[in-house]
Amino acid sequence: MKKILLVVALAASLAAQQQQKKANRPSKEAGDDKRGYIDTPQLPNQKWKVHDAARSRPRKVTPGLPLLSEAPPSDAVVLFNGKDLSRWVSVPRGGEPRDPTWKVANGEIEIVPRTGRLVTKEKFGDCQLHVEWLIPREAPGAGQGRGNSGVELMMRYEIQVLESFENVTYADGQAASIYGQWPPLVNSSRPQGDWNVYDIFFEAPRFEGEKLVKPGYVTVVHNGVMVHHHKEILGRAIHRRVATYAPHAAEEPLSLQDHGYPIRYRNIWIRRLGQYDQP
Repeated sequence: MKKILLVVALAASLAAQQQQKKANRPSKEAGDDKRGYIDTPQLPNQKWKVHDAARSRPRKVTPGLPLLSEAPPSDAVVLFNGKDLSRWVSVPRGGEPRDPTWKVANGEIEIVPRTGRLVTKEKFGDCQLHVEWLIPREAPGAGQGRGNSGVELMMRYEIQVLESFENVTYADGQAASIYGQWPPLVNSSRPQGDWNVYDIFFEAPRFEGEKLVKPGYVTVVHNGVMVHHHKEILGRAIHRRVATYAPHAAEEPLSLQDHGYPIRYRNIWIRRLGQYDQP
């Protein structure tokens, strides 16, 4: 009898979860991840809503010649040297850190879908970050389902990785966007099968106890083209909702998002940014 009651309770719980998922799913009339949405909340101090269907897509700019994978500066922390993932752990959704299972071959990392994000063992605050990424030429999909990943500063503040040379999605979700907050100034994406380069300059937010005293700011250069210039971060990246801050430490790990697609990364290094007139 107890077993029957347990099975019934589990079935009822699962049914309730499925109903909640359906309730949270936007209707076709509200939009989708290609067109954008019309039913999302207003972004603070902007005329746009989150993932706004009416927001213009950034104009395309053809970047210059591919940037060479030069050696990092002497004071950089080399997070991926083309050989191993010794500076990283894997963190499955809702799970504990464990040894990484992403593939390493030919000097590249390849995401093994649905194994969890890759997280640095070391923590960082203000920083200069260099990351190179590639969407495989044969990758299918559309909208947010075509080569989706992300560079997550402090595991919270996401610079989107997505196929955006041809693929269309909402403006604040395309490649190089501050996800759900700001589109890039221009679209300087390279085609699938070509390497893209992010150079990211990040000022971490500051907290005093529970109070935010200074928001985070980010400058992003995508394939040699500046696409964000000291832009204020509104909070932690989140889908279809307004980003908000929650207090955290002055330094936190960097993470690469596993969104279920075999994106490749290489040549990842980071520099801590100090103050002027400091030895």
